[in-house]
Amino acid sequence: MEECIDLDFFEDIFSMVKKNFVDDFATFQSLVSPSYLLERPYREVLSAVARGDGKFYSVLRKARLSEGAGEEIVRELVEKGILYIEPSREQPLRIHPKQKIKKELRSYRIQDKLRFGIPFMRFWFGFVTPYREELLHGEGSAFLENFEKHYERLRSLVYEQLCNDMFWQYYSKKTPLLSNGSYWDQYSEFDLLAVTSDKKVILGECKYKERKVCRNELSKLKAKAQKSGIAVDIYVLFSKNGFSNELMQSKDDSLLLFDLKDLKMLL
Repeated sequence: MEECIDLDFFEDIFSMVKKNFVDDFATFQSLVSPSYLLERPYREVLSAVARGDGKFYSVLRKARLSEGAGEEIVRELVEKGILYIEPSREQPLRIHPKQKIKKELRSYRIQDKLRFGIPFMRFWFGFVTPYREELLHGEGSAFLENFEKHYERLRSLVYEQLCNDMFWQYYSKKTPLLSNGSYWDQYSEFDLLAVTSDKKVILGECKYKERKVCRNELSKLKAKAQKSGIAVDIYVLFSKNGFSNELMQSKDDSLLLFDLKDLKMLL
């Protein structure tokens, strides 16, 4: 992807997408390099990563690949920097070999996640690839309709990653973090789970919504934490559009709130 193309970021997002990915489809398809990524089985693996939760073996099942063949392809894509692996931080269900596990969890498998190293690739294989044939013939209505309906999932992951980066910087000035990032287990997924150097556990959610975040979101986060058995010391909420008065006026020392303006510390 050495070629550089200028995009007009002063246009609204939908006009920009139509102008570039419908009207000039062939030019942008040429940016997908190496070109064999557009063919089976690479295309199926990358589409499964882009359109799902990214869990390693779930991706291989959606791509209809055996584990052996799938692992080889993933290894190649990681070596080329197309994908990277985000390791699971979930504790093993079995601590010692003879430990008994509940029947409903015996088939459960802890999985790492596959992430895109290049955001453009996530967009391409998540939104463009399913409509490739139509776009080749200049027909973009179905592609644009799908993008307008679902592009929230494209920006929400980017927002989550920015919030994690910002939170790392924020805490580096106080009590350094031993770890942070998203977290998932057999019960739930969390946008942020961090552990401080003094072993405090911080759990958070990132909300990129066109409305203020209210206390209900905090209640849901606490319920998820309880289900996953996470002993939380501090809860943190990130919101694109601010918070309800009830949350803003809260005197709870175990709650941190950040909005879009706080991301300025990344600049």
